[in-house]
Amino acid sequence: MTYAWEAAAEAQIRAAVERGEFDNLPGAGRPIPGRDLPYDEQWWIKGLLEREKIPTEALLPTPLLLRRRVERLPDEVRELPTEAAVRACAQELNTQIVAWLRTPTGPRVVVRPVDVDAVVRQWRAARSGPVPAGDPPAAAAVRPTRRRRWWRRTPRP
Repeated sequence: MTYAWEAAAEAQIRAAVERGEFDNLPGAGRPIPGRDLPYDEQWWIKGLLEREKIPTEALLPTPLLLRRRVERLPDEVRELPTEAAVRACAQELNTQIVAWLRTPTGPRVVVRPVDVDAVVRQWRAARSGPVPAGDPPAAAAVRPTRRRRWWRRTPRP
């Protein structure tokens, strides 16, 4: 039975070649791209990302995307014209973080809301010049602090 299917397929291919349907195809005479590369199980994902120009960041889980946005927030707000726009940007990020904290998905990654006032102080300092001596650096307030656990404080034998 399989031989009949193979024979029918071969006959259709032979007839198409005789009609010239395989002449002048795009890529004719050129090597197949990626033929010399080792096999990669995710070749189709990489090809899709490259072909559609999708940033690889889009594949990250939500908590990692949020952490990345928290890290990039000072750069995001640097060019904003008003304090209200800076506050709105930081509060919008906090809204996304709180929404994720209510129904967390993905890996367990610590993501805390940012201090809006610290972001505004940092924005003002970047626009005016040097930071006054009494103010703590705002970048430290934007980054989440790491809490040490009691079991990590105890020395190991």
